[in-house]
Amino acid sequence: MTAYRIDGKAIAARVRADVAADVDRIKREHGFQPGLAVVLVGEDPASKVYVRNKAQQTVEVGMQSFEHKLSEDTTEAFLLDLVAKLNADPNVHGILVQMPLPKHIDSVKVLDSIDPAKDVDGFHPMNVGKLSIGERALAPCTPVGSIILAKSVKHDLSGLEAVVVGRSNIVGKPMAQLLLRENCTVTICHSRTRDLPGVVKRADLVVAAIGKPEFVKGDWIKPGAIVIDVGINRILKPDGKGKLVGDVAYAEAAEVASAITPVPGGVGPMTIACLLKNTVEAALMQKGLPAQAA
Repeated sequence: MTAYRIDGKAIAARVRADVAADVDRIKREHGFQPGLAVVLVGEDPASKVYVRNKAQQTVEVGMQSFEHKLSEDTTEAFLLDLVAKLNADPNVHGILVQMPLPKHIDSVKVLDSIDPAKDVDGFHPMNVGKLSIGERALAPCTPVGSIILAKSVKHDLSGLEAVVVGRSNIVGKPMAQLLLRENCTVTICHSRTRDLPGVVKRADLVVAAIGKPEFVKGDWIKPGAIVIDVGINRILKPDGKGKLVGDVAYAEAAEVASAITPVPGGVGPMTIACLLKNTVEAALMQKGLPAQAA
């Protein structure tokens, strides 16, 4: 058996199309235009590309894009003041401060300063808490995208045994919360988990998010399982050239699983698409309007 390859690029395009339709409806029915502000501090090349792509896609779906590019030596006080101004700006419905920040700036302090209602990354403690108790909240983009990918294969995840490999605040923990919301039975694995292969082998749905290249092997996968590979790691091939791989040994796992996300082209494209989706959700919440259909 060769697994179905979950096409993250195509699914992300559909999410963006849905967001564009939502934005158009909001403009027509409610008379305002959702806006996303992205703040970049420094000259990190990967961050610059990522921010440029976010701005481009924000405009493409019909939203306002507010870019703030600051120098590497920007002070923490200046950045906090900018965030305060964006919090108060009624045209800005979502705020994202691109990570990583320069070492002299306290990232936690900056993220905590963002108005939870505009925290489209879903990292603010208030949103984390609301997610954990099942209230309407902005959730981190990568886990949201991972759920959408899994449901593209099996729309109803209810009752599945799901195993999340990794317990980070950015992916692992919120992923588990979202899976619980989908009525899965959830296990989180980490570096102290006993018999990790055996635990993963029980799973109908595996989400790998640990940052170790090709760590999850094919013989760990239950036949017919769905595999969502969040990892993205650059390794050197024998010819000295770089290659991107996930946290799952793709070729091995694809012989056992029913469906699997590739790297690249799986979870990655979903992140910006779900950022745009979160911005629409944030705008609706700020106006006291109901959520759009998922």
